[in-house]
Amino acid sequence: MSDSFNQGVLVTIVCESVLQERLIKLLITLGVSGYTIVPVQGAGSHGRRTGDMMAAYNTNIEVKTIVTPEVSDQLLKELKQFPETYALIAFRENVEGLFN
Repeated sequence: MSDSFNQGVLVTIVCESVLQERLIKLLITLGVSGYTIVPVQGAGSHGRRTGDMMAAYNTNIEVKTIVTPEVSDQLLKELKQFPETYALIAFRENVEGLFN
């Protein structure tokens, strides 16, 4: 990675929209300074999901945040504690760019 850009770890979480408030609280607890949440749609092992937030049923969101490697470790560890009855996937990747 280049030294001319900031470096961090992008954590992406795709989950049921009913988990949104719980995720926001977790991010705040971990000291995350910012995040982005968008409605998404797709299909997977938990079936087909829509991105229509108006329906509020069977909907998914995508949460993205850029954090330090240590915070990404903590976040993924906490996400493992979410019940398996919820549709949730999370992954991380090293990124560089224009962010604080």
